[in-house]
Amino acid sequence: MFAKAVNHISFSVSDLDASLAFYRDVLGLEAIPRPEFGIPGAWLKAGNSEVHLIARPEGVPAGHTSEGLSPLENHQAFAVDDYQKAVDHLKSHNLEVLETSPKQGQLWVKDPDGNVIEFITPR
Repeated sequence: MFAKAVNHISFSVSDLDASLAFYRDVLGLEAIPRPEFGIPGAWLKAGNSEVHLIARPEGVPAGHTSEGLSPLENHQAFAVDDYQKAVDHLKSHNLEVLETSPKQGQLWVKDPDGNVIEFITPR
């Protein structure tokens, strides 16, 4: 196999502080050192992978997201241990949550830039 594992996922963000509040404070990811690239951003640890936030310069377009919350959008998935605890936690932060069921174990939210984020329990 050529591609062995996911190293990181990256999001172009319009408001770095709002995105850090979501990924670090709501999702509980740990901020890690990031090299200086000449453009603001942040790196966070997510298990054995990383989430890279890149501050998008004003006026620079990036990916398109739909108005609604849909699992058909391109998205990233984070593993969670407990479906209902994840639902309750996300709702406690006033996020719209698209739920399935504890048996199916999938749910989705949008981050501050409208990126769809999935949470999934082990099957």
